[in-house]
Amino acid sequence: MSSDPWGRVDETGTVYVRTAEGEKVVGSWQAGTPEEALAYFERKYEGLVVEIGLLERRVRTTDLSAKDAQTAIDHLRTQVEEHHAVGDLDALRVRLDKLVATVDSRREERKVQKAKQTDEARAAKDALVAEAEQLAQSDQWRSAGERLRALVDTWKGLPRLDRKSDDELWHRFSHARSAFSKRRKAHFASLDAQREDARKVKEKLVAEAESLSKSTDWGPTAARYRELMADWKAAGRAQRESEDDLWNRFRGAQDVFFAARGEVFAERDAEQVENLKLKEELADEAEKLVPITDLKAARAAFRSLNERWEAIGHVPRDARPKVEGRMHAVERAIQEAEEGEWRRTNPEARARAAGLTGQLQAAVDKLREQIDAARAAGNNAKADKLSRELEGRQALLDQALKGLEEFGG
Repeated sequence: MSSDPWGRVDETGTVYVRTAEGEKVVGSWQAGTPEEALAYFERKYEGLVVEIGLLERRVRTTDLSAKDAQTAIDHLRTQVEEHHAVGDLDALRVRLDKLVATVDSRREERKVQKAKQTDEARAAKDALVAEAEQLAQSDQWRSAGERLRALVDTWKGLPRLDRKSDDELWHRFSHARSAFSKRRKAHFASLDAQREDARKVKEKLVAEAESLSKSTDWGPTAARYRELMADWKAAGRAQRESEDDLWNRFRGAQDVFFAARGEVFAERDAEQVENLKLKEELADEAEKLVPITDLKAARAAFRSLNERWEAIGHVPRDARPKVEGRMHAVERAIQEAEEGEWRRTNPEARARAAGLTGQLQAAVDKLREQIDAARAAGNNAKADKLSRELEGRQALLDQALKGLEEFGG
């Protein structure tokens, strides 16, 4: 019989292993010596030690699932419990029990972690749904659309929740996207309709602009072009491909008209500048008639100058007041000379002036006599009052005498 601390072989070749519960039969060995039998079963024990060690390392260092770990533990425990090895089987049981405890702990940790991840995923999806529902009401079509697409990518990267919760949240999320898409399509459909209306309006504006491009009715046509431009701006934009073509036609028609008007106005401006020179020369001649010494000759000369003036035509608008003012000044001088001549040659007016002067002279003489009498009587107050009255009558007399002199009196 042969033995070691963990097992023995009896005389019949039966191999035993020692455990805390007593000896257990390992197997029967008839092929060799007892030592060889013990060595064989000890190697089987070492194999179990190695397998348990590898499993412990996998549990500790890898993402081995609790289910797979438990399956491996159960397999090894079966081998240990079948007692087909010689060694400290109780120690292996202890290690397997510890490994079970470790796996259970890992399972609980993963359960907690998964619950946390689920809560985080739920919160994240709630936030995505809330933002999507807010974006569904936005009119920022481009930026909101891009953001909704980004939210979908974010959603796809989040863990799934339980089926019911995930489906409910996805339904709200999808509904928000659909609502936004529906509103955007309606908006652009309306925009397309508006642009089509704008295109029709601008087609009519272009047609009228082109029909006016050859007009020579410069003022009214230019005013109408300004009205057409205001109508163009009020019409809104047509589709891009139509807008550019219509605008080029509209602007081209205007350019044709205003270029033609510009050429005509340039010629007219040159003619008016020349007219201004001629009228300034006439104004120079007219101003030589002042002061008026021979009314008849001055009147005839001015009449001739005025006829030549009227025949010349328009001058530049900004120069018109000055040059016309010069002629008007000469005309007023002639008119004043005519009025003076009329006063001198009007006998009725002269008689009225002489009569008025005589009356005023008599009143002045009478006041002087009254003043002298009042002072002689010592009535200075009355004399002062009469003196003030005398000053007024004297002023009127002086004015009447000046007027009488104009009649040659």
